[in-house]
Amino acid sequence: MSKQVKAWGATSPEKTEPITITRRAPDDEDVGIDIKYAGICHSDIHTVRSEWREISYPLVVGHEIAGVVSTVGKNVTRFKVGDHVGVGCMVNSCRQCSNCHDGEEQYCSSNLVLTYNSKDPKDGSITQGGYSQYIVVDQAFVLRVPESIPLDKAAPLMCAGITLYSPLNHWNAGPGKTVGIIGFGGLGHMGVKLAKALGSEVTVFSQTNSKKELGFQLGADDYVATSDPDVFSRLSQKFDIIINTVSAEIPLDLYLSCLRRDGTLVQVGAPKDQLRISPHSLYARRIGVNGSMIGGIAETQKMLDLCGEKLIFPEIETIPASYIDEAYERVMKSQVQFRFVIDISTM
Repeated sequence: MSKQVKAWGATSPEKTEPITITRRAPDDEDVGIDIKYAGICHSDIHTVRSEWREISYPLVVGHEIAGVVSTVGKNVTRFKVGDHVGVGCMVNSCRQCSNCHDGEEQYCSSNLVLTYNSKDPKDGSITQGGYSQYIVVDQAFVLRVPESIPLDKAAPLMCAGITLYSPLNHWNAGPGKTVGIIGFGGLGHMGVKLAKALGSEVTVFSQTNSKKELGFQLGADDYVATSDPDVFSRLSQKFDIIINTVSAEIPLDLYLSCLRRDGTLVQVGAPKDQLRISPHSLYARRIGVNGSMIGGIAETQKMLDLCGEKLIFPEIETIPASYIDEAYERVMKSQVQFRFVIDISTM
């Protein structure tokens, strides 16, 4: 049967507060999850503030979810009660299109169902996210969290982790490859850790050197301040892959000058304005500019298994639910090192 649960929802673009939501009854393929922790992603803030598209309030956001299985449907074979699991940015897809068949459900061309603010095909309701005590998800979109990963640190891996792992995996980061990470925040610091774990040489591009020491502690081989006028000439044609995690307009042609022949710049940040690039920056050395959006379920599980094996965890600040609005303001001001995680028990 359906279940009433406590949640923390946006009731306007300016405010989140305690609310009660209804979770649908689990069907034979579903897993019921008691949520323990939920990470705060920049996308949550954009959505709450209707900056990407109009939403209907109240809405519960959150797609970095870690918890414990509390119930399973009769056809569920992959999980049992008590398992540590996670849920990321999507909770269903059409499962019929070529992208879904290829294990790239995040690019579903027919009916990608996001963890919040999408239409749930199972009951027609609007999906509600992880700032809540409990969620029901089809087993095909539930991820197993290795025992070596604490649940509070597992939560941000469901979005921040896979958002950086997927392009590193797709463009074959590894031994002998040089990787540049633009930005050293919630996404960027995971890019450093993951690229290093894969065997690449890693450089951080940041506006200043204020986090330089921390960058080296987390695995960076080099850390440069883009305010230094000589940095781009010094790093000319050095990198195989550069991943841009920032959501602001930056002079991309300067970064493209740092790519080797056939190098790739991958955009994962989500700026409001269009990217500006000179065609000369591309054809001079057969440069590619690409985008990437999370990863499929199999790839996300591969990332979690790597993190469990190598003990790769995000740097987090755990907060009570009552602090969400303040946390949003700090995220917008880049005043967090590096990811806020909500302790759901505080609801």
